[in-house]
Amino acid sequence: MLTLFPDIKPYKTHQLPVQAPHILYLEESGNPDGIPVIFVHGGPGAACSPKARSFFDPERYRIILFDQRGCGHSEPHACLQNNTTQDLIADMESIREFLAIDKWVVFGGSWGSTLGLAYAQAQPARVLAMILRGIFLCRPKELSWFYSEGGASRVFPDYWRDFSESVLRREGENWIEAYHRVLHGENELARMSAAKAWSLWEARCSTLRPNHDVEDHLMDAHTAVSMSHIETHYFVNEGFLEDNQLLVAMPEIEDIPGIIVQGRYDMICPLESAVELHQRWPNAELHIVRDAGHSAFEPSITDALIKASNDIAKLLSNGELSY
Repeated sequence: MLTLFPDIKPYKTHQLPVQAPHILYLEESGNPDGIPVIFVHGGPGAACSPKARSFFDPERYRIILFDQRGCGHSEPHACLQNNTTQDLIADMESIREFLAIDKWVVFGGSWGSTLGLAYAQAQPARVLAMILRGIFLCRPKELSWFYSEGGASRVFPDYWRDFSESVLRREGENWIEAYHRVLHGENELARMSAAKAWSLWEARCSTLRPNHDVEDHLMDAHTAVSMSHIETHYFVNEGFLEDNQLLVAMPEIEDIPGIIVQGRYDMICPLESAVELHQRWPNAELHIVRDAGHSAFEPSITDALIKASNDIAKLLSNGELSY
C-alpha cells in the first residue's frame, strides 16, 4: 500500500490580492519545472493541510496549494464578502495567470471536487487532467443527507444528538439555516459553540475508523470558525450553483482524463454521486475504495490517490498529453 510522500516545505509562498478585501495565501513546492497541479481543498473553508503536498511525487510535480477566500492563511479570516463559487473560480484563474501556467492538473476532494468540476467546466482548455475524491455535487439531496434526520444521522445517532442539541432550531428552519443564524448572531459564546459543534459533526463522520488527526485539524478554533461560517454561507445558497449544474455541464469536460476515488462507506458524500458523475464522464475511471469512508487521509484512500497522481504523471510524461 502506498503512503504519503515525505513531508516537504514550499520553495516559494505568495500573498496574492484578488477581489477586495481578499488576499490569498499561495505556495509552490516540489519541482518548479514539473507537471503543474493545483490542490483544491474541501469545506468550503477548511483550508489546506501541509500534508496535502505529499500526495504528489515532488520530483515530477510542481505542487500548488492555496487557501480559498476567508480561510487558512488567506485574509480576512472567515470573510463572506465577495465569497461565492464564481469568485473562487476566478481566483483559480488568477493564480494560474500569476504563476504563468498554461494548463494544469486539478486535484480536489469533497468541496474541492465541487469547485474543481465548476472550474474545469468554466475553463476546460486550462485543465490537463483531474483527480477527484469524495464527490460532492452540492445538490439539495446531498445537503439533506448530511444535515437532516434520516441520512447520516441514522448511522451516527450519538454524534447527531450532539450536533442537534448544540443549536436551538426555530420553527420552519432546517439545521443549516439554524446554524447559519446562530453563527452570524450577536452572541459570541453561542457562535463559538456552534462553530465547534458544526465542525465536530463533520470530523466525526469523515473516517471509517476514528482519526484524531482529522478531528484535530477540523476542531482547531481558527479552522472551525472559517469552515462553519463559510460552509453555512455556501449551503444556504446551494453552493451558488444552478439546479444540477455540475452534471448538466459535463459535456464541457467529457474528454478530459479523470480519476475518481471514492470510499464505499463515505457518510458525508455518499457513493451515489460519484457513480452519477462517472456515468456522464466517459474519459474518467472510478475507483471505489472498499474499506474507507470520506477522508483523504484514510490509508486506502491515500493509497488510491497517490496511485492516481502517479498514473496521471505517467500519462503526461509519456507525451500523451502536453503541459
